[in-house]
Amino acid sequence: MKPAKYKFFGMLFLLCLQGFSLWAQEAEMVAEERKPVKNMFESIWIIDNQTVMVPFKNTLEFDIQHRFGLVENGYEDFWGLYAPSNIRLGFSYVPINNLMVGFVLTKQNLTWDFNAKYALLKQMTGGGSPVSITYFGNAAMDTRNESQFPNPDAFKSTDRWSFFNQIIIGRKISDKFSVQVSGSISHFNAVYPAKDPETGAIQELDNDHFAIAIAGRYKISTATSLMINYDQPLTTHASADFDSDETEPKPNLSFGVEFTTSAHQFQIFFGNYGSIVPQINNAYNTAWGFGNSDFALWDPEWRIGFNMTRLWSY
Repeated sequence: MKPAKYKFFGMLFLLCLQGFSLWAQEAEMVAEERKPVKNMFESIWIIDNQTVMVPFKNTLEFDIQHRFGLVENGYEDFWGLYAPSNIRLGFSYVPINNLMVGFVLTKQNLTWDFNAKYALLKQMTGGGSPVSITYFGNAAMDTRNESQFPNPDAFKSTDRWSFFNQIIIGRKISDKFSVQVSGSISHFNAVYPAKDPETGAIQELDNDHFAIAIAGRYKISTATSLMINYDQPLTTHASADFDSDETEPKPNLSFGVEFTTSAHQFQIFFGNYGSIVPQINNAYNTAWGFGNSDFALWDPEWRIGFNMTRLWSY
């Protein structure tokens, strides 16, 4: 009886061992299948907004962003190409996985901004998270001479600072199509009242501004994509005594084309935003390409812009 008993327990042990081995192999296969989705977007930029993407560790990035003047003067300044423009030059680096830090100088108000971006969650293949979630924020400093501020007599050094915080949620729908939505809050340490040119009424502006944005990309070839982006401010400065809406932040619609190589991205587009620092766009944009009534695509409040990105991996 004893040999049969030992034989039974031996077979039971082998069956358990085989079952555990199969479970481990299955778990390993599932782990291999659950990988972060690749190339949701080709760049950290989609026109005027950051994307959910954070480059690989030890990647250095150089950005050139340019916004030409409005097309309103036509041939006189060649539809804004030779009008006064806005330029932004910046460097970013990824010191550890999922974290990018950078510094940028923008021509408008000689604004330096120091920014950080962190991938909180990544969309996975084979199950797992269905979306990617990324945080982006900056601290921007207006470095103009204090005499150029609206109220130099009451100027304080803290008046130079503004801040931007954004949560971005993105999903790669298919190999060709990706979309993202985001919500943001902008804060200005100092804002200055506006005067209605018709009534003389004074409009107090808000220090904090909320906005949402939606953007999408559709690949038409391996290296070429179509892009669209829409920004909607949520904070207004409505006042019963202030008839003019000139100080109300306007939405932005932009669309364009992206060309990509292994280490370069180039985007050229049509849009309404003239600033490049996000909090300034969200709080002070007054250009809206559809006007108030005629919804004409060639309304004078459109402008041409481009983004160029160069990556180095170490």
